[in-house]
Amino acid sequence: MKVIFSSGKVKNKADQAQIRHLLQDLTNPYSVKCWMRYIEFKQNGAKSTLNMIYERALKELPGSYKLWYNYLRERRKQVKGKSVTEPGYEEVNNCHERALVFMHKMPRIWLDYCQFLVAQCKITRSRQTFDRALRALPVTQHPRIWPLYLRFARNLPLPETAIRVYRRYLKLSPENAEEYIDYLRSVGRLDEAAVRLAAVVNDESFVSKEGKSNYQLWHELCDLISQNPDKVTSLNVGAIIRGGLTRFTDQLGKLWCSLADYYIRSGHFEKARDVYEEAILTVVTVRDFTQVFDSYAQFEESMIAAKMETTAEMGKSEDEDIDMELRLARFEQLIARRPLLLNSVLLRQNPHNVHEWHKRVKLYEGNPRQIINTYTEAVQTIDPLKATGKPHSLWVSFAKYYEENEQLDDARTIFEKATKVHYKQVDDLAAVWCEYGEMELRHENYEQALRILRKATAIPSKKAEYFDASEAVQNRVYKSLKVWSMLADLEESLGTFQSTKAVYDRIIDLRIATPQIIINYAMFLEEHNYFEESFKAYERGIALFRWPNVYDIWNTYLTKFIDRYGGKKLERARDLFEQALDGCPAKFAKTIYLLYAKLEEGYGLARHAMAVYERATEAVETGERHHMFNIYIKRAAEIYGVTYTRAIYQKAIEVLPDEHARDMCQRFADMESKLGEIDRARAIYSYCSQICDPRVTANFWQAWKEFEIRHGNEDTIREMLRIKRSVQATYNTQVNFMTSQMMKATTSSTGTGEGTCNNFLMLEQKAQLLAAEAEQDKPKPKEKILFVRSDTSRSELAELAKQSNPDEIDIDDDEDEDDENQGPEEVQLEQKSVPTAVFGGLKED
Repeated sequence: MKVIFSSGKVKNKADQAQIRHLLQDLTNPYSVKCWMRYIEFKQNGAKSTLNMIYERALKELPGSYKLWYNYLRERRKQVKGKSVTEPGYEEVNNCHERALVFMHKMPRIWLDYCQFLVAQCKITRSRQTFDRALRALPVTQHPRIWPLYLRFARNLPLPETAIRVYRRYLKLSPENAEEYIDYLRSVGRLDEAAVRLAAVVNDESFVSKEGKSNYQLWHELCDLISQNPDKVTSLNVGAIIRGGLTRFTDQLGKLWCSLADYYIRSGHFEKARDVYEEAILTVVTVRDFTQVFDSYAQFEESMIAAKMETTAEMGKSEDEDIDMELRLARFEQLIARRPLLLNSVLLRQNPHNVHEWHKRVKLYEGNPRQIINTYTEAVQTIDPLKATGKPHSLWVSFAKYYEENEQLDDARTIFEKATKVHYKQVDDLAAVWCEYGEMELRHENYEQALRILRKATAIPSKKAEYFDASEAVQNRVYKSLKVWSMLADLEESLGTFQSTKAVYDRIIDLRIATPQIIINYAMFLEEHNYFEESFKAYERGIALFRWPNVYDIWNTYLTKFIDRYGGKKLERARDLFEQALDGCPAKFAKTIYLLYAKLEEGYGLARHAMAVYERATEAVETGERHHMFNIYIKRAAEIYGVTYTRAIYQKAIEVLPDEHARDMCQRFADMESKLGEIDRARAIYSYCSQICDPRVTANFWQAWKEFEIRHGNEDTIREMLRIKRSVQATYNTQVNFMTSQMMKATTSSTGTGEGTCNNFLMLEQKAQLLAAEAEQDKPKPKEKILFVRSDTSRSELAELAKQSNPDEIDIDDDEDEDDENQGPEEVQLEQKSVPTAVFGGLKED
């Protein structure tokens, strides 16, 4: 085998070694590696020489993909940038053709060849090559060819070629139909696009690659066929959109508008108007109705505007004026019908909505025939068991409408029918009977009204419990308190005493009475001077009810009994009060106890009244005890004198909470000081001080200080200050104890160590702050606190020397010496009369 080298000298030893290796390799012409090394060595040489080496290599190894691929890539690179009309392009094409003889199963060779041909703008040859590639390659390799083929087809100025290519492609990949539809719409082939889109919508197994739902695809189809009626001829548009109406019931508004738009664009305006009318009479949601109505109104406006333009251009004529008036009248009627149409939508949505039926009647105001028809339709349509609202109100309104128009017989007929309806609640039927009776009363048919209510309360052949839902309401209405109450009122006004009494007795026997019914019954008997009967009625009511419902009955009963008998039947009254208080809750005890005590004060014994007050202070609620003790003390002071109240004060201080106990202590001490019992008053202040924190109750300590200024001496003032400091220390200790407990809890949760020390420091600082605040909150007297003699005035006290610490009592030796030199002074004692209230009834007149 001959080896031809390019001319030139070998420059160095490395080149000589490389040439030596090549000579050795070429002794094996069937080695791809050897040829590739040879080609690499000649890479920078002449292109013709390189091509010749490739040709020689491929002659020896025609089945080498590596050699063919590199050779074809080298040949394409050689012609890159040249004009496509040069013969070099054809030579490269021929090389590709020769390569495909051996490489027809290699998709990369086909792809490169097809791209090369497309770049040469050889349309027919490119299409044929694509087809050859698809025929030569297995189906699994087709997805590599189709994207390039489709891009080539879309860029062609011949839509028919691309359409045929897409049809072939969709047989292999039907899931890409959306791409084909988009292309058809872009080239104006809307008829085939609509057909393909309809097929996609009807295919339930189709999954959109663009993430569109079936409804979105359907909406696109509706827009396509409705907006292009002249281009889409292969489909029945009306049938398609109506099929969507049954399929997508939650989006009816858009579909109806699309169907109407199709007829409008087709020029069939009357058909479009019929579609709009059908739509607003069938949609069941307010949203769909709003869409359809707005579109309908816009259509009518556009029709009027178009007619006005035509008239302006063509001139006016009589027919044109009539047509314009007709269009305007149609539009005005549409706007006027809107509330009624909206009401119809809501009733289609829920035909058992009572409120909407009432609104519909109001919309027909001034049209008696329509009102009657609406009421009739409403009472026939509504199922009382499914009704939203009160279905009986429709019957009542229907009857009242006849009554307002002075057709009483028709109104009675409506009421009679209403009483036979199977309502859900007994109250509905009771309301119908009551309205029936009130209508007769309004027309002064009193006997008829009584007859109606007696009929309503008549015991049926089959008795049933009031809340037994399995029975019809007609069998349970005889236990309706509403009907019985109205009957009792009518009997009181129109009937006799016996008939009224029988009605009340019947109400009590049926055990449907309320406390108010019992009170009304008793008041009715009292008005007719049947006092004992009225008391029996109260007692029957008391037997029926328990606390707290029986409170009003007891309150009225006891008040009426006292007003009637006073002290004549004192023992019976006491028994009634004891019976009332037996089991009485603390919430209602106060009123009854006060009535009881008033009875004893007015007609019984004072000690009994005091005993009642004493029991009341224990029986009432905690929040009412303070008020009760105030009443007790006031009444005891008026009856027995103020000295009798000492025991009451002591008990009140023991049982009342601290805030009320402080008030009681101050009042108790004030009373003792007025009686001249200074030691008693001081003891009370001392006792009360244990529950008075100086930082909170400064008023108490100020009152004690003023008391000591008036009645005490230095020793008592020292004692008061000592007690104050002791109490303050006690409260500070309690605060420190609480903080220590908080510290322990914190320590147990966070552990010991440095954190514990920090907690101690923080708590110590808080304690110091609290002590400082307590020192600041101490009441500071304006003048020196000293014991004064009875003949020393307050103005002299103000002139005494002030010291730096107002709480400190200064005892200087100099002053002591001055006092010794002066000698004892006479003390003038004043005599004060004891109030008469102290003696009560013991003092002789």
